[in-house]
Amino acid sequence: MSELIVGIDLGTTQSAVAVVDSGFPILLADENGDRLTPSAVWFAESGEVEVGSKALRRSGVESVVTSVKSLMGRRCDEVPGRLTDAGKVVTPAGELSPEKISSFILGRLQEIAQSHLEKPVLKAVITVPAYFHDAQRAATKRAGELAGLEVVRILSEPTAAALSFGLDRLNEHSKVAVFDLGGGTFDVSILEMRDGVFEVISTAGDTELGGDNFDRSIATSMAKRFDLDWNGLDPLDQVRWIDEARRVKHSLSEAENATYRIPFVGESELSRLDLEELMKGELGRMERCCHRALQDGQLKSGDLSSVVMVGGSSRIPCVQALVRKVFEQEPDLSQHPDEAIAKGAAIQAGILSGAIQEVLLLDVTPLSLGIETMGGLMNVLIPRNTTIPCKAGEMFTNAVDYQTQMQVKVLQGERELAADNWTLGLFDVEFESHRRGQARVGVEFRIDADGILSVLARDISTGKDTIIEVGSAAVDVRESRVEQMVSESVEYAFEDMKARVFEEARLKAQELLPAVQSALEQAGEFLSQDERSSIIECKKEVENALEAGVGALLKASVEKLDEATETLAAILVERATGEFFSGPQG
Repeated sequence: MSELIVGIDLGTTQSAVAVVDSGFPILLADENGDRLTPSAVWFAESGEVEVGSKALRRSGVESVVTSVKSLMGRRCDEVPGRLTDAGKVVTPAGELSPEKISSFILGRLQEIAQSHLEKPVLKAVITVPAYFHDAQRAATKRAGELAGLEVVRILSEPTAAALSFGLDRLNEHSKVAVFDLGGGTFDVSILEMRDGVFEVISTAGDTELGGDNFDRSIATSMAKRFDLDWNGLDPLDQVRWIDEARRVKHSLSEAENATYRIPFVGESELSRLDLEELMKGELGRMERCCHRALQDGQLKSGDLSSVVMVGGSSRIPCVQALVRKVFEQEPDLSQHPDEAIAKGAAIQAGILSGAIQEVLLLDVTPLSLGIETMGGLMNVLIPRNTTIPCKAGEMFTNAVDYQTQMQVKVLQGERELAADNWTLGLFDVEFESHRRGQARVGVEFRIDADGILSVLARDISTGKDTIIEVGSAAVDVRESRVEQMVSESVEYAFEDMKARVFEEARLKAQELLPAVQSALEQAGEFLSQDERSSIIECKKEVENALEAGVGALLKASVEKLDEATETLAAILVERATGEFFSGPQG
């Protein structure tokens, strides 16, 4: 008998819990028959807490925490005004971490599941946006643990939607795109389905793009129409204006026009064309993500059999029109936009529990990971779009005589130089003292099935390990920054490669020049005049190329010097072995 694991969609605006029953995923409803739980939490000074619809009814009258998902794993400077310096949310019950607040939502979903299933629910698969970085994924896992759940897997939302879409298509061989636009995040992923195997080919997205953006755009534009300063409105008034904006947005998915009304202020008509104009910037960001996912997957729109749309905001007509334009086909609206992700999470839970056995899921990491090496270069250990879970390692050595530690800087990005990438974390690795180049330190990256990175560094001579989990380092992976990172890696590819070639040649030259000088002093007398002159001339060329700072020229001159000193190196080896064999005899 398989163990009980539920699937949870922890959403920005609403959440859901599902389970596999008789081979099929079903959403579990609360005591009122509602399958969706608003992601809203109300706190009283006394410590009383209400979650979901009860909390949402207090919105606009009392302080209610909503969209806490957008704060998970973030620093206060990334979300100005929403977090304290300590990364907490101010509530009437005191300062609480986003993970703690999310744990109340997860606890409510756990209650719903236990009431429906009439047994304890202790394990869960929880979904996150594909572009959630390590800190956000780790924070989601901690939220589950605070709710008393063992989080057996963190699953990307578009991948979950693809599982929901493909469960009854296990015999098909096709490529599909999943376009997931929720309340606070946007993802687009391309997957290949073949004989029950779901493999993510590429993914792109923006963790700060969703329905909340559209609501705020409507509300602020309405404030302008009424000649009011949005920033001058009381926070509770702003909540009421945004709630009305959300109602109007929903209405415009069904009708061409809607009326925006605020009591004691006035009312104004808004059309679908008005909404599209307000969303123009966000639509452009979505389009760029879609093109990047296709480009990363080395695909054209015609290679896709379906474009599956999920997420509540995917109902907006101009969003569906964008999908038609980019992918040149009608979007697949067969999945319930609010329920598909929770069902996909339940399917993954069923795979892990053994309730579903004919499906295998292969996800990917969205950006390259590596470390900084000598000369400030980025040494990639795990390229982006590598299937996870995965691990990769490399051996490194000491650059200075008798050093006893080295700093490992963990990087994420697509550029050749370390300074142009994002730093995930720093840690020091201690090792035994050796001459330059003789210490051996192995560095291994591991990305688990949740997409969380851990780094292991081992001193080979002692076997001592240093391990860190890079889950506490927040990285800015907004669509604009990711797009900038990827586009700059293409735009500056030639310059970056020139810089890498020069840096690698410079390091080789700085190592080679003193070695050649020393070798000439030790064994130069055994060379012919021509051989000695050739080495000195090549040595001068390297020195001139170093001064000129031209990578290709320096690389060529270093190779030429290397070749010119082959005879000298052989003489040194012969002298060394000759001295060894002609040494004192016993």
